[in-house]
Amino acid sequence: MTTETQVNKPSKQVEEVGKWWLKIVEAAPKHESLDAARDFGENWQSLTAEPGGVDYIETNAGGVPAMWAVPKGAVQDRVLLCLHGGGFFSGSMYTHRKMFAHLAKAAGAKALILDYRRTPEHVHPAQVNDTVTAYEWLLSQGIEPHHIAFTGDSAGGGLAITGLLLARDKGLPLPAAALPMSPWFDMEAVGDSMDSNNGKDLLLQRDWVKSMALMFVGEGGNIKDQYANPLYGDLKGLPPIYIHVGGDEVLLDDSRRLAEKAMQAGVDIKVDIFPGMQHTFQMAAGRAPESNDSINRLAEWVKPKLGLL
Repeated sequence: MTTETQVNKPSKQVEEVGKWWLKIVEAAPKHESLDAARDFGENWQSLTAEPGGVDYIETNAGGVPAMWAVPKGAVQDRVLLCLHGGGFFSGSMYTHRKMFAHLAKAAGAKALILDYRRTPEHVHPAQVNDTVTAYEWLLSQGIEPHHIAFTGDSAGGGLAITGLLLARDKGLPLPAAALPMSPWFDMEAVGDSMDSNNGKDLLLQRDWVKSMALMFVGEGGNIKDQYANPLYGDLKGLPPIYIHVGGDEVLLDDSRRLAEKAMQAGVDIKVDIFPGMQHTFQMAAGRAPESNDSINRLAEWVKPKLGLL
């Protein structure tokens, strides 16, 4: 099911997300190295307000660097497995700790934020393997699969689905749900919104998406591999999925197309489209009412899935 939310003129707070994307685009040609680009991108976290009442503890999730975000009063055996965005080559558990902490706090659960391996040093399937490794580690710690949900934004939103596919195909019990935000699935960049939202999206356009996809799969890699691009996967048997996506994103059709495929496979899926919103607008959580609305809706949806009523 796909629905559009009611959004009036975007708030000044959420417009800061678009301004950040413009800064990223302007700065990109000036970076002297990938490390310089990544360092610049670490300022991404400044969009998000500190949630307060949350402890952060770095850990090792079966060999994958990670960070616990533990809200005061959170139920200790309910976990959101969180996967950051950044095109697979940037972003970190540090850039996203506050956004995922807002979601965990609203849900009353803990968040395990992964620092999965990034491209181009580590190409696919390193990222999806890290996701499933961390999930297996959670299970080994005694967390029940139905007490875990996958979530992520952009590239991490893609991992939230490809991680489910790989976990299923490895014979693991599946988590309760998945909550992708502005997910990136389409490695070919062929969705209609690549054209219809070109220029509205202040960050992404087709050529950039294609270049990130090629860096992700590596030389000779397959952009149609279902563990990279779930639009080519068999989605049968996946748990309920709830997607939030901005109406101005070039990746908008990624969510629509996955929803159609999921419904054909009998998967319970819902997509909410937020008109006028930019890619990963949830990064303004704690500041922008639109971002807070999205976070709260996701939390209210996932709570009963995790047994948090």
